[in-house]
Amino acid sequence: YINVISPVSFAGNNGSINSISDRGTQLPGHREIDKFEENRDSVYFKDGVRRIDFVLSYVDDKDGDKKAERRREFEANLEKSGLELETEDKSESDDRKTYYLKIHAPWEVLATYADVLKIKVPFKASDIPKAREVPLEWLTHPFRLPDGIMRPEPDYFTAPFDKSKVDFFLIDDKDTFFPPSTRNRIVYYILTRCPYYKEDRKERDKTGIKRLLNNGTYTSAYPLHDCRYWKKAQDMQCESERYHLYRHWARFLCFYKEQPLNLIKKYYGEKIGIYFAWLGFYTEMLFFAAVMGVICFVYGVLSYDDNITSKEICDPEIGGKIVMCPLCDKKCSYWKLNSTCLSSWQSHLFDNEGTVFFAIFMGIWVTLFLEFWKRRQARLEYEWDLVDFEEEQQQLQIRPEYELKCTGRRLNRFTQEMEPYLSFPSKCARFCLSGATVLFWTFLIVACIMGVIAYRLAVYAAFASVMKDSPTSKIQLVGSLITPQLATSVTASCINFVIILILNFLYEQVAIWITDMEIPKTHLEYENKLTMKMFMFQFVNYYSSCFYVAFFKGKFVGHPGNYSYMFGKWTSLRNEECAPGGCLIELTTQLLIVMAGKQMVGNVQEALLPLLRNWWGSRKGRSHPESTYSRWEQDHDLQNFSQFGLFYEYLEMVIQFGFITLFVASFPLAPLLALFNNILEVRVDAWKFTTQFRRPVAAKARNIGAWEEILNVVAILSVVTNAFIMAFTSDMIPRLVYLYAYHGDREAAMSGYITNSLSLYNISQIPEDNLPEPGENPSWFNSSTIITCSYRDYRYPPGHEKQYTHTMQFWHILAAKLAFIIIMEHVVFVVKFFVAWLIPDVPSDVKARIKRERFLVQEYLHNYEVEKLKMQLSQSFCLSTETASLLPSSPSNQQVLSECI
Repeated sequence: YINVISPVSFAGNNGSINSISDRGTQLPGHREIDKFEENRDSVYFKDGVRRIDFVLSYVDDKDGDKKAERRREFEANLEKSGLELETEDKSESDDRKTYYLKIHAPWEVLATYADVLKIKVPFKASDIPKAREVPLEWLTHPFRLPDGIMRPEPDYFTAPFDKSKVDFFLIDDKDTFFPPSTRNRIVYYILTRCPYYKEDRKERDKTGIKRLLNNGTYTSAYPLHDCRYWKKAQDMQCESERYHLYRHWARFLCFYKEQPLNLIKKYYGEKIGIYFAWLGFYTEMLFFAAVMGVICFVYGVLSYDDNITSKEICDPEIGGKIVMCPLCDKKCSYWKLNSTCLSSWQSHLFDNEGTVFFAIFMGIWVTLFLEFWKRRQARLEYEWDLVDFEEEQQQLQIRPEYELKCTGRRLNRFTQEMEPYLSFPSKCARFCLSGATVLFWTFLIVACIMGVIAYRLAVYAAFASVMKDSPTSKIQLVGSLITPQLATSVTASCINFVIILILNFLYEQVAIWITDMEIPKTHLEYENKLTMKMFMFQFVNYYSSCFYVAFFKGKFVGHPGNYSYMFGKWTSLRNEECAPGGCLIELTTQLLIVMAGKQMVGNVQEALLPLLRNWWGSRKGRSHPESTYSRWEQDHDLQNFSQFGLFYEYLEMVIQFGFITLFVASFPLAPLLALFNNILEVRVDAWKFTTQFRRPVAAKARNIGAWEEILNVVAILSVVTNAFIMAFTSDMIPRLVYLYAYHGDREAAMSGYITNSLSLYNISQIPEDNLPEPGENPSWFNSSTIITCSYRDYRYPPGHEKQYTHTMQFWHILAAKLAFIIIMEHVVFVVKFFVAWLIPDVPSDVKARIKRERFLVQEYLHNYEVEKLKMQLSQSFCLSTETASLLPSSPSNQQVLSECI
């Protein structure tokens, strides 16, 4: 599009109304504004007619001459392109040092670029009947918003704008035909392609407002909000959409209301609208997952008294008489099984029969969520005129940074024009450096996780030494609630969370730097590369500790006399063991701390800090009378919405999506926490957009982009991880094998399972390096009467011909675990693919509407062309008749005219 319209195509009499003689001593493109007393909280020029579509601000500084020259050329070229400019002197600004350049796009400019950008506009009122009322629809009335808010515009059939067919479209008023979001999008399109070099010097790198912002020529560029968010605009011509958004959407008291998606799209553009549509739909679907998670948790609570395994552990006659082998070398003593009574009860809340069904349900829920979102997205594409939107035309535009840094030029085979390119050796070198940087940071995360694991191993021994006699001996506040396992798990999880935050902060800067270093050619390529780098890092950063607890802890321990050590035996860091109830409760603890901690930190960053700024800004805004605190100054004082704004919002939600799908089998209440967070997240994001940020430039998007593919990958991976969690982390499979294969008395249910799941070891055969130090053993331990200790494994007892080797039950359990994984994965995947096949991506009524709209566009265009041809022929016939009346009548002439008609 750069070559479609040159900067001088609107020069001449149809250009800016500000002539050279009007400017006086001002820069070209500026109109001197006298001081005036009327209300300045307006979105119009001083004449009250021309709307302000964009605002540029700048200040005088040390490098003023060079920047003034750039501004002079840039604004002169803006005028040549047809834009109208008006300047506010710094004496009129609140800080007495900032100039404001107001930009208006007249009809000719809007019509020309709407034709270039193929913007869809209405040509006929929709004749498709509205959906019928659903039975019991009155139940949803408390959750609904007024129709004027939900449907701010009537339904129309639309077609791409064509400047040569203006009378084909429904144009009642040219000043309001294009909404403000479309106007600022067109103006921004011009600003990003307008050069600031002189006509006699073709310097392609001196082009666009982005570079002028980077080099400080202008300090900001933004479209205006239409009013203050807490009150309507006094001008009746102003829509006051920002006020309606704040009143019906951005306040937390509206958390139970539906979102005004059409109004969001109209005010902020389709790209932001599709984000809030996805976030709202995701939150709605979380409700069903949260309900099932609560049911699973309640089942665990109600079956509390039926938990025979925990009863045996807590029974002084059973668990109180089982002596367990030391869990670490030297510092750990022998301990009784009933000391883990509390953790076994806690584990039952999440590790019960209902967890299996919940894991299967979540595998199906993920598929339903993604499939129904595709249908919702398809409906939005139709309603928001994005069906034929060619995203490539919008995104596959060469980035200014690419043109600046790539000095080489070559012929484009499609456009037949010279374009910049990056040489292959340079591209390979940058790719290798980028890959090496990503690998380095990934290994750095793994190293940090290994450090946390080493901390767990070292500190566990210290906690065990402190608490060896009684948990209440030295820790009076919490009494028996603290065990060495719990203390180690909680402190390690907190340290890991802090490390995650630090690495996350550092890597964000690194990811942007290496993506810039790669010099992606297009905006779409840049966004996709940054998305993949950030998600890969965040995936490893946030989930690696959960993967360790779920799939590695307690799996490579060894047995007394032959323990496995981290980094070798010389480190004395013996690998961790799981509690007799399994490692699932520790995975729950890890997941809860990391997930809840991330949400709390995110909400503080998004809500609390901006709230303080908002308090100060509100004092300033409300203390200034409207006659002095102008609309452009109010918006200038707001935060700029960066190009990565939506990127971080999506990233936060996708990471949360991973938590509630990848490890949900260990914590069924995770969807409930995510639901509460997202209810708050929707309103916090709405509040930020409405009150804290400048109005973003409207942008189009058909979908959520690369995030959709990432969600699909996470959904598939979640089936595998949950199957492995249920098989290897949970204690479900060993209990079932014991119940159906090794327990003779079915009526006694799980009685005897604890004794069956433990193996014995002769204390006299334990190597000296593994024995507790003198004085570490508890007072009840008598070496003369206690000759064996128990440990969690399935091995033959001492004295057996195969002593200390795995029993046949171990292999049966392993086979059952592998069979469960295969069966669960196949069942869930078959259901997933069946549901995906059963639910079409595009609803049938949407398909019908799309076909009807395309048919109507062709029909109406055909009729329009026919009528236009008739008018032309009629005019030519009238002209021929007038000419013939002045000449002698000729039958041949009349015959020719009749044949033409």
